[in-house]
Amino acid sequence: MNQKNDIKDILYKYWGFRSFRSLQEDIIVSVLNNNDTLALLPTGGGKSICFQVPALACDGLCLVISPLIALMKDQVENLKSRGIKADALCSGQTSFEQSNIINNAIYNDTKFLYVSPERLTTDVFLLNIEKLNINLIAVDEAHCISQWGYDFRPPYLSIAEIRRFAKGIPILALTATATPEVVEDIQSKLMFDRHCVFQKSFERKNISYLVYKEEDKFGRLLRVAKNVNGTGIVYMRNRKGTVEIAKFLSDNKISADYYHAGLTSVERTRKQNNWKTGKTRIIVATNAFGMGIDKPDVRFVIHLDIPDNLEAYFQEAGRGGRDDKPAFGILLYNDSNISDLNLRFENSFPDIGTITSVYASVCNYYNLEIGSGRGLEFEFVISDFCNTFHIKPAIVVNCLKILELQNIITLSDAFYNPSRLLFKVDRETLYDFELRNPSVTPLIKAILRTYGGVFTNHVNIDENKLARTLDAPVDLVEKHLNYLNSIEVIDYVMASEKPKIFFNCERLDAKNVMPDLNLYLQRKKSAKQRLDYMLAYVTSTSKCRSSMLLSYFGEENNNRCGNCDYCRQRNKLSLGNYEFDRMLEIVKPELIKKAITIEEIYSLVPNIDQEKLIRMVRWLVDNDKIVENSGTYRWLS
Repeated sequence: MNQKNDIKDILYKYWGFRSFRSLQEDIIVSVLNNNDTLALLPTGGGKSICFQVPALACDGLCLVISPLIALMKDQVENLKSRGIKADALCSGQTSFEQSNIINNAIYNDTKFLYVSPERLTTDVFLLNIEKLNINLIAVDEAHCISQWGYDFRPPYLSIAEIRRFAKGIPILALTATATPEVVEDIQSKLMFDRHCVFQKSFERKNISYLVYKEEDKFGRLLRVAKNVNGTGIVYMRNRKGTVEIAKFLSDNKISADYYHAGLTSVERTRKQNNWKTGKTRIIVATNAFGMGIDKPDVRFVIHLDIPDNLEAYFQEAGRGGRDDKPAFGILLYNDSNISDLNLRFENSFPDIGTITSVYASVCNYYNLEIGSGRGLEFEFVISDFCNTFHIKPAIVVNCLKILELQNIITLSDAFYNPSRLLFKVDRETLYDFELRNPSVTPLIKAILRTYGGVFTNHVNIDENKLARTLDAPVDLVEKHLNYLNSIEVIDYVMASEKPKIFFNCERLDAKNVMPDLNLYLQRKKSAKQRLDYMLAYVTSTSKCRSSMLLSYFGEENNNRCGNCDYCRQRNKLSLGNYEFDRMLEIVKPELIKKAITIEEIYSLVPNIDQEKLIRMVRWLVDNDKIVENSGTYRWLS
């Protein structure tokens, strides 16, 4: 990369920081030295700075690939607020709008172009990529490229293909969670010249990870809410549960609200802002809440359901304590939660016949014939689809997820796209048009007075605001806008808040829908392994929680954190790690062989204080490691 500005000057100019956080500067320097680089930074660790600063330091444009449309839009607006030209190419845009965004990226000094992965293989992008003066390719949520990761997205595999159009341009891959296997896979799939990984420890010393088997979850939740000061997040799996828990807290005089993907964008924004500003103390939410939320002073994150895997749990619990002050990550479970988790896993991998049947129904829903449909996008309202074909929503959702893993379709969650427009004619032509069409002249003048940049970019507009300005009905404003759109004076896209389904390939014959059964079974096996790790974490009574998490992510750390539920019980023994482990090393083999009395246990370690030995034995009994029967003790296998 051809550097033209000092990176610390850029950091201060645009973000007001005098110095970088840990590893940020090392990552930036690596990229500026033209190295393909993988950065593993925890949630809230400042990943965006790592590609935004080097891109601003050099001539050209940074291509940012991200799967999260709402987050892309937030980052684009954030950059624009700092005076940096940025745009996003994603689903929900008209072909004209996409062409205009590409042209601005080529000719009008766009500095950051965010692209959703499924857009990388569209004609409008591939025909223009070589015209883009790319200085860096940033891949956010890079774990999505690994089919062995927890959130595999097949469109990510096309990222490596675009490297032939951008030869010599470095890639910066970023993620907050990746196992050692996924770290290797990311670098392989992105065709790194050599391994170059910067990894900040996953250890969060300020978070106390607490796991409790609890039948009275409501009671435990209430005690935490009353005894721990500050803001909190409570995660539930289903929408109904978020409403129920928020009401329970409110009924007990605790400020709480609920949040899930079924709310309108206006409701979600209002609830989120109330929580961020402290008007609401506790938000009870599904996993739809959290992406892009960087509230530093969250004091507790409580899971009332078991997440599917440790990656998801670690990210969600990690939203607590970003100010480095003490926080709690609490998981409450019971036997029925474990049964539900296992059942949910089995339902997540439907049989092949069900998958192909749902796929055929989806294609019929949009009247797609075999061989047609490639590149088409439609609004997808699952309730209407399920009513039409009499299929249960859970079956449809799981089948569509499998089809997405096969890269046959791509789904986008419902997100709010405000109305937007662009004038397709120049000012002189528009003036002549106004003279000949006086009925729409007031609207045109109102748009020009209210919104800037409407001749170069699509600009978000508010029909209600225009109606108030003109003292006219909203439907009349919309009618005139649609008229101007139909005669190509403007490109007008009405607001939308519905999920989309995008067909990555033409409609397939049934026998070609699942061509690689072995791959499907391998993915199921990999998901089962992640599930088993999650259950082992939840049900363990013999290991430090923090050490278990670090081990899962490839960090071997034998030191207890001292703060988790396991360590708190161990701390009550008043025994050091070395002393406890030395006694256990001697006693455990004998307890495994046969049942022995307390006197025989004393005889095994005669040089140890008997009171300490008694405390150890009591602890082992209390934590279901050994069992007492008629005055003898034996190890529970």
